[in-house]
Amino acid sequence: MSSINVVETAARMSTAWSSYSLATVGAACVKVLRMDGSPVQEEVHRADEVLLVLDGRLELLVEGIKVAVETGEMYRVPAGARHAVRPGSRGTLVIVEEPGA
Repeated sequence: MSSINVVETAARMSTAWSSYSLATVGAACVKVLRMDGSPVQEEVHRADEVLLVLDGRLELLVEGIKVAVETGEMYRVPAGARHAVRPGSRGTLVIVEEPGA
């Protein structure tokens, strides 16, 4: 596998909040998406989900608590935690999750 410029890959994506699968590692899928300031509805997963902000800022609401994730920071959403993206999230986000979980 050759190297992937994740930021450039996200910048070429025409639709925000539509993820692109970069790779799989074991059972986990590594995806990238572009955040455009729009909110995203609440969701719950059966497995932990890792969110890594490559650039910009991710605004979350996790179990009713506001969480801000800055450039270069990573946040782990625990399995079963209700979480939603609040308005104002912009930049490039990498997600590591188990498909279907």
